[in-house]
Amino acid sequence: MTISKRLLFGPAAAVIFAVGIVSLPLMIPGYSQVRQTVSEIGEVGSPARLPFSVMLCCVGALLLVFASAVGSLSRRRGHSPLAAWIIGFMAVPCIGIGIFAYPHPLHNVFGMLETIGYQAPIFLALSWRRDPQTKSLVRFSWIFFAIVWFTIAINFTVFHRYGTVWAHVKPIYGLVQRSLFAAWFIWCAGAALLLRRQDASSVPTESALVAASHT
Repeated sequence: MTISKRLLFGPAAAVIFAVGIVSLPLMIPGYSQVRQTVSEIGEVGSPARLPFSVMLCCVGALLLVFASAVGSLSRRRGHSPLAAWIIGFMAVPCIGIGIFAYPHPLHNVFGMLETIGYQAPIFLALSWRRDPQTKSLVRFSWIFFAIVWFTIAINFTVFHRYGTVWAHVKPIYGLVQRSLFAAWFIWCAGAALLLRRQDASSVPTESALVAASHT
C-alpha cells in the first residue's frame, strides 16, 4: 500500500472515533454528552460496552497504519520519524482503554498514557520545521499543539475539584473532555491531508524508483 493511501488512515481514525462517541450513547438511556465522560459509554455494565471496545480497537489499528505512513514519508524527506512513533504509541492507550473498561484500575492508567500521544503535533512541527516546502504543515501543527495543551489544562481541573475553574467545568465536563479528543483528531486528519501533498511532491517518487530499478 502506498504512503499516500496509508496517510488516509489518519482521517479514517478521526471519523470512526467521532461517529462512535456520537452514536453509541444513543444505546444508553439518559446519557448526557454534555455532562458525562466518553469512558462512561463503554463502562462495565453499559449496553454499549462491546461496540465501544471494538470502535477503540479499530481506531488504534488505523492509527498504527497512519503512523507507518508518517514514518515512511519522514524518512524519505530526511526528517526524524519520532512524530510517527508518538502517533503509533497513541494506539496503545486507545486499545487499552477499550479493553479495560471503567472502573478497571488499568483504565485510568491507559487514559494518562494518552498524554504522551497528544504530543505528536509538536514533534511533527519540530521535525519538519526546516523544510521550506512544509510551512503550512508546521504552522498547522504548532497551532494544534497549543490548542491540545489548552484543552489538556482544562481537563486537568478534574484533579482539583475544589477550585473555581472546576465549578464552571463540572456541568459541561463531557464537552470539555471531548474538546481534547476533537483537537487531536482534527490535527491528525489535517496533518494527514497536508502530508499527502508532500508525498505527491516528493522527489524521487516511488514510481520513479521502480522504473529506475528496471533500467
